[in-house]
Amino acid sequence: MTGDKSEHLRPVLIVDGANVVGSVPDGWWRDRRGAAERLRDRLVQVAARGIPEAPGPLDVVLVVEGRARGVADVPEVRVAAAAGSGDDLVVELAGEAADRPCVVVTADRELRRRVTAYGARCVGPRAVREG
Repeated sequence: MTGDKSEHLRPVLIVDGANVVGSVPDGWWRDRRGAAERLRDRLVQVAARGIPEAPGPLDVVLVVEGRARGVADVPEVRVAAAAGSGDDLVVELAGEAADRPCVVVTADRELRRRVTAYGARCVGPRAVREG
């Protein structure tokens, strides 16, 4: 980011990595870090094109936890590793983004409730798994 106003107002997409990866029983549990890396790589395209609820380009943050920690950032996707609860980090990031459009990707009802208190919109995992 260069810090100009247009980039500051760019919508942010916060992805609950564990929830999105866990939404499809494709063997992710055998390699949680690899599954998170595959999700990160899919999010590169999402960052450019956006989703219906937030047209691109987007600032994308993938939140990982547990055995998925250690996934590296790529220029289009920042990876935030939770020291504890991934949900708590998602909420913290939504609070930090309260001054601009924010969409959180999760199917977790309690997490949805928590982030909407900061004005975030929520979409399910399918929003970033398809396409």
